[in-house]
Amino acid sequence: MDTDTKIPQHIAIIMDGNGRWAEQHKVARAKGHEQGGATVQRVIDLCIEKGVPWLTLYAFSTENWGRSKIEVNYLMKMLEKFLKERLPEMQAKNVRLHAIGELDMLPPKCRRQLDTSIAETAGNTALNVVLALSYGSRQEITAAARRVAAMVQRGELQAEEITPDLLSSQLYTASMPDPDLMIRTSGEMRISNYLLWQLSYAELWVTDVLWPDFGRDDFDAALAEYAKRNRRYGKR
Repeated sequence: MDTDTKIPQHIAIIMDGNGRWAEQHKVARAKGHEQGGATVQRVIDLCIEKGVPWLTLYAFSTENWGRSKIEVNYLMKMLEKFLKERLPEMQAKNVRLHAIGELDMLPPKCRRQLDTSIAETAGNTALNVVLALSYGSRQEITAAARRVAAMVQRGELQAEEITPDLLSSQLYTASMPDPDLMIRTSGEMRISNYLLWQLSYAELWVTDVLWPDFGRDDFDAALAEYAKRNRRYGKR
């Protein structure tokens, strides 16, 4: 296959490094998050340009609720503002928004804006952007297992009928393709409780570049590396 045309159908990103970027530039952490928000829009534009149909962004983990109340409140207000201000642009660029995670934990105003943005972009087709919010993969898999166990308990399912496909159907991502490529910025070599089931056969690409500095050259490098890899899915 021509490496120039071997484009992943689904890219998942761990957007790491906003705080370190702020420290390096001797500015408030809020400025780092603000610059990270600008990178989100840059990567959305690059996905549209390259023809990537699905993009999932690890925006806020379940563990992030343990940060200081001031930072969490700022992040929630920033998310609400981002969703509201970017909605016209998402419409203009034909971007459809989705969200996965324990969304009921979001502040009411933020959740309402999220629901509005999802509803108003539901007919768009150029790019599906999935925000992982209040998301933790172990929690997701545990909840799915409980739903399957309840089906067995009610007699709707036999234990021997439980398959990987059945469990997948109970995850937040049931209607989405699994990621082909996972990108992590800031150089950390871990998955951080992110899409543990869905990333089973994804190609991983890690860069030392901090998320606010992640740009076209970095994105192109990730795609070029992905294009060179031979995905065997455990086969020879």
